[in-house]
Amino acid sequence: MNPIDFALNLILGVLLGTLGGLFGIGGGLIAIPALGVLFGLDQQLAQGTALVMVVPNVLLALWRYHQRNRIDLRHALTLALSGFFCALQGAAWAVTLDAERMRLAFVGFLLALALYNLSRVYWRPTAGSSELRQPWPWLAALGSAAGLLGGLFGVGGAVLAVPVLTGVFGTSQVMAQGLALALAAPSTGVTLVTYAVHGHVDWALALPLALGGLLSISWGVKLAHALPERLLRALFAGFLLLCALLLGLRA
Repeated sequence: MNPIDFALNLILGVLLGTLGGLFGIGGGLIAIPALGVLFGLDQQLAQGTALVMVVPNVLLALWRYHQRNRIDLRHALTLALSGFFCALQGAAWAVTLDAERMRLAFVGFLLALALYNLSRVYWRPTAGSSELRQPWPWLAALGSAAGLLGGLFGVGGAVLAVPVLTGVFGTSQVMAQGLALALAAPSTGVTLVTYAVHGHVDWALALPLALGGLLSISWGVKLAHALPERLLRALFAGFLLLCALLLGLRA
């Protein structure tokens, strides 16, 4: 890779890292359609390459969220452990599936999630809480579903967890994003290993993206804590719609 390409990929990583910190998702959701549209990668290769950036971004963002809004260790471990084991199964399935069908399924998932989040912006003005509305062991069910989804699509588990944590468990948006990062940390790691073993990672492209993400993700976390709750939810829904549109353009 020549220096110009490296610099451009680094800048792209900075942008994706900022978005990952803002929305608590590590930047992978936007990286996957971006890699498909800009670089022509198939679905599995785009997912595996994006994970090289996502894994360190998630770990750094988790630390930053914990510094600003302390995460309950019991809740985080429940999500993380249940997500980890189900991500193993999801990733094992993903590397054997048809790439085009996976792309279409991913687009549908993003659209459904975006519409749900938009509905909550206008129909659910109730502020979130720092306490769970449901008993904490139910987090294991959420972790299992989100881990399976994350293993299947490379990313997405944290995106599913955020609206469930705010809507069902009654947490604030910022608290939900922090817990979603705790869920994503081990599951994205094991998913990356699975994709890499099966050759679904472009390392030359992934490494500058990862470096750019690490340089910028803290900016996104800082911005997330400065924005009003309702605006953050609206931006999150718009972000999901944009991801679905970009990925749909590859049809």
